[in-house]
Amino acid sequence: MTEYTIIDVDTHVSEAADLWTSRVPARWRDAVPRVGTDKRGIAYWYLGERPMAKVGLAATAGVGSMKSPPRGYDDMHPGAWDADARLAYMDEMGIWAMVLYPNVGGFGNQAFLQLGDPELMLTCVQVYNDWQTEWASADPRRLLPVTSLPFWDVTAAVAEVRRCAALGHKGILFTGEPQAFVQPVLGDPHWNPLWEVACEFDLPISFHIGSGNMEGGLNRDKLRLYGKMATFTELSVEFFMRNGIQLTDLLMSGVLARYPAIKFVSVESGIGWIPFLLEALDYQFEGNQVSSERADLDRLPSEYFARNVFGCYWFEQVAPRRLIDKVGVDNILFETDFPHPTSLFGEEVHARIASGLGECDADTRRKILWDNAARLYKVELPPAA
Repeated sequence: MTEYTIIDVDTHVSEAADLWTSRVPARWRDAVPRVGTDKRGIAYWYLGERPMAKVGLAATAGVGSMKSPPRGYDDMHPGAWDADARLAYMDEMGIWAMVLYPNVGGFGNQAFLQLGDPELMLTCVQVYNDWQTEWASADPRRLLPVTSLPFWDVTAAVAEVRRCAALGHKGILFTGEPQAFVQPVLGDPHWNPLWEVACEFDLPISFHIGSGNMEGGLNRDKLRLYGKMATFTELSVEFFMRNGIQLTDLLMSGVLARYPAIKFVSVESGIGWIPFLLEALDYQFEGNQVSSERADLDRLPSEYFARNVFGCYWFEQVAPRRLIDKVGVDNILFETDFPHPTSLFGEEVHARIASGLGECDADTRRKILWDNAARLYKVELPPAA
C-alpha cells in the first residue's frame, strides 16, 4: 500500500484539445479556444486565428523546459492530461490529493474577456468547469477541482459558485486585481455577494499568480537586450511580487473584517516575502493611525492574515528553514505546480521537502504537508489514515 504524506495544493491540467470546440454550440466553434499545429508540427492553442501559447509550454515536467517544451500531447508526461496517469504519478510520489487549476483560460480566468460576447464568455467558463469536474471524477477524493469564475459578472459568478459547489468543487479561483479589468476594487461592496457565497459553502478563494492583466507579456526591449530566458526569469519573480501587492490590498480592504470566516490562498507565489510584508503593513498601519479613520479594522494586518490567509511554497529553502514561525505554521501549504516549467517533479519533490523541512519537528511537517490542506479543502482521507 502506498504511504501518502503530501496534499499538493497547486497543480494544473493540460486541457483537452477539443474541450471547447466539442461542447459549445456550432455557431461558436470558430471563436472558442482550439488546438492547431504550425508548419513545424508544433501544437498551439488558438483563439480565432491568433495563437495564444504552445500547448506543451504548460506541461514540461520531466520531459522538457521553457526553452524546449513538448511539441504536443504525445510528448508530455501523460499525467499532464490523463487523469488515470495523474493518479498513478501521485501514487508514485506519495501524494494523496492535488488541487487543480487551469491554463488556457488564464490563471484568473481573464483570457475569456478577449471573446467580447458575454454569453459566449460565460459558456466557455461553464464548459471548462464541467470538463474539470468530469476529469476529477476519476477519483474525486484525490483530484480537487476549483471553480473558475466569470468575474466580470458578479451575479453569474455567484451562480457558478453555487452550481459547482453542488458538483463537489473545493475552492474558487478569482483575480487578485479586478480593477485591472475595469471592475471594482476588492473592498467595494460590489463583491459582497461573492464573499457571502464563499462563506456559505466554506470555499477558499485563490489568488493564483498571473491572475491580473497579462497582456503586456514579455517586454520586447528586454527580450532584445536581456535575452528570452532572462526576461522570463524577471517576469516570473515579478508575478510573485504582484501577489504581494494583491495581498496588501486584501488586508487593507476591510473584506476580512466584514467576513471573519472567509479564507484566501495566495497560490504559486511562495512565502519568503510574507514576513516582511506583514511587518511593513503593521508598522505603517500603526504609524499612520489607520484605525482612527477605519473603525472596521479592529486588528493589525498581520492578525487578519493569521486568521484568514494561506501562502503556498514549493522550491524555497530559506523560508521553511528560517521563517515558518514568522509566516505561521497554520498558514502554510505545500505545492508542486505539476506539470509547469517551474514545478517540482519526481525525486526533486522529496529532496526539496527533506532539505527545507529537515530540521522541523514531525507536527510542523505534517501541518504544512498535510493537515492544513486537508482541513482547508475538506479532503476525504485515505482509509489507512
